[in-house]
Amino acid sequence: MENASRMPSKFYAPLAIGAPDPYRSLPVRIERMIHFVPPHNAKIRGKLGDIIKQVDVILGNLEDAIPAGEKEAARQGFISMAEEHDYGQTGLWTRVNCLNSPWALDDIIEIVSKVGNKVDVIMLPKVEGPWDIHYLDQLLAQLEAAHGVSRPILIHAILETAEGVKNVDSIAAASPRMHGMSLGPADLAASRGMKTTRVGGGHPDYAVVADPGEQADAPRAAFQQDLWHYTVGKMVDACMAYGIKPFYGPFGDFSDKVACESQFRNSFLQGCLGAWSLHPSQVEIAKKVFSPDVEEVAFAKRILEAMPDGTGAVMIDGKMQDDATWKQAKVIVDLARLVAKKDPERAAAYGL
Repeated sequence: MENASRMPSKFYAPLAIGAPDPYRSLPVRIERMIHFVPPHNAKIRGKLGDIIKQVDVILGNLEDAIPAGEKEAARQGFISMAEEHDYGQTGLWTRVNCLNSPWALDDIIEIVSKVGNKVDVIMLPKVEGPWDIHYLDQLLAQLEAAHGVSRPILIHAILETAEGVKNVDSIAAASPRMHGMSLGPADLAASRGMKTTRVGGGHPDYAVVADPGEQADAPRAAFQQDLWHYTVGKMVDACMAYGIKPFYGPFGDFSDKVACESQFRNSFLQGCLGAWSLHPSQVEIAKKVFSPDVEEVAFAKRILEAMPDGTGAVMIDGKMQDDATWKQAKVIVDLARLVAKKDPERAAAYGL
C-alpha cells in the first residue's frame, strides 16, 4: 500500500485558503490531567469557575456517557461554557461524537463556527486509521477559514479499536494537527474481545503465578499484571517518534484511589504525560503522579549543573552520569519547569 500521507513539501501547508498555518511544533502546555465534564449538566457548568483553576485541561464531553437524547444539549452546553469563561493557562478541549455517528458533523461545525477561537483541542473517538484524521483535518481547515479562526485547532486521537492500535504509527504521522493520543481501554477491550468489564487497570485473573513450593498443594502467590502494558508502550513509541503526546485514558473505579494512582504511575513511568480525570478525586492523584518527584528534580538539577553542555561524564554520589543520564535529567527538569508555572506550591518545592 502506498503511503497515504502528504509529501513533506506540503505537510505544513494549510488545507484551506485562509486557514491558519499549522504549528511547526506543539504549544508548550502542562497537561497532567484531562478533566471531563458533562456540558449538559447546568449544576456542573456553574462550578466551572473553580474547576478551571484546579485542573490543567477542561474537556467538555459530548460522546460516551451522554445519553442520545441529551447530545444536542451537551453541544450547546459546551458552546456556552466556552463563551462564559476565560480559561487562561487551562486548556479547553471537547470530545466530539465518533465520525460514524449522526451527531459528529454538527458537533464540529457548530463548535468551530461559534467558539473556534477558544478551543485548543478536539478529541476524536474510535480513530481507526489516518483516513479519520485526514477527514477531520480538512474539515477543520475549511471551518477555520470560513469563521476567522486565528490558530489551528489540534486533534487528539483515542485508541479504542484493534484496527486503531494496528495503525497507530500512521495515525501519529497523519497531520501536523496531531496533539497526541489516549488509551481508551473499555472500547478497546470490546473491540479485541477481551474478557474484562473493567475500565482501565489490571485484572486479578491476569496474573503470573509463583513456582510451586515443596508442598505441591500449598497456596501459590499470584502477581496481578497490567492488561494495557503492551498497548501503552506501542502508543508511547508512536507518539514520541512523531513528536506528539501520549496519555493514559480513564480509570473507572473512583472508589479505589490506590489502584488509580498505581495505574497512572505505571503509565507515567512508561512515558505518558497525563491521564483522564473523570471524578474530582482523580485530579489530585494526577497532579501527584504526573508532576516530577521533588527529590528527583533536585538530583536532576545537580546533573545538569555538573554537565552544563551535556557532554562527558561525572560522578555524583558515587554514581556515574554521562550524556544519556543528562538527557534523562533534562526531561525531568523541563517537566518540573512546566509544572512550576501552573502550580506555585510545587514551584517552591522544586526551587524553580
